[in-house]
Amino acid sequence: MTRRYLIVDDNAAFAENLAEIVRDHGDEAVTAQSGARALELAAENEFDALLTDMRMPVMSGAALVHEIRRIDPGVPAIVITAYTGERDLEAARQEGLLAVLPKPPPIERLVELLGLARRDGLVALVEDDAALSDNLCEALRDHGYSAVTARSVTETDRLGEVRPFAALVDLRMPDGPDGEAMRRLAHRFPHLPIFIITAHADSLPAGQAAAAFVKPFDSAKLLAAIEGVHGRKQ
Repeated sequence: MTRRYLIVDDNAAFAENLAEIVRDHGDEAVTAQSGARALELAAENEFDALLTDMRMPVMSGAALVHEIRRIDPGVPAIVITAYTGERDLEAARQEGLLAVLPKPPPIERLVELLGLARRDGLVALVEDDAALSDNLCEALRDHGYSAVTARSVTETDRLGEVRPFAALVDLRMPDGPDGEAMRRLAHRFPHLPIFIITAHADSLPAGQAAAAFVKPFDSAKLLAAIEGVHGRKQ
C-alpha cells in the first residue's frame, strides 16, 4: 500500500530532495516551505507521517508538531535538526516524536522509520531509570511507535497535549507513593490501557492495569501486548 508523507523545510530544494528519495521508494510525498502551509495541507489530507526541520522562520518544527496534532492527533512526527541542544527540541519531544535525526538525515534510517511509522501509535512511558527508558523508546521506535516520556510523578503531570493509545508505567517512582504516576495517568486518560513495569511484584495493585511486567521482563512479550492493544484500536 502506498504511503503519503508531509515534508516541511523552509529550504525548498532540500525538502524536494527528500521528497524525491521517498518517491523513489514507491511512496508519495508533499512538501511545504512553512509551518502555516503545512497546517493547511494537514487540514486537507491525512498523512502517514510528518517530517519537519526544526529551525524555520515564524513557526519552528516544535511549534508545528504541536499545532498539527490539534488537526490530526494521530500523525507520527520525525524532526530533523542540526541543533540537538536547543530548547525547542525538548518542547518537540514533549509532544511525542517517532525520532529526532541529524540534518542532513541518514537516508537509509529515514526511509526505514517512515516505513515503520504507525498512525495513532503514541505510547506514554513513565520510567525513572534513564537507561531502561531509552531502551524501551528504541524498541518502540523499531516497531513504528512514538513515545512521550516522563521520569517522575511530577513530569507525568507535565506531559504535552498528547493522546497516547497505551502507557508503560513504573509502579515505584522516587517522588510519590507506589502507583501514583499510574493513578494520575488514569485520571487524565480514563480509558487508557496501562501496562505496569516494576521490580516489586509484591506491590502490584489488583485489577488496575491491562497487564504487569516484572523486571527484568521479556521486551518481546511487552511489545506483543502493546501490539495487541494497537491492533484492536485500528
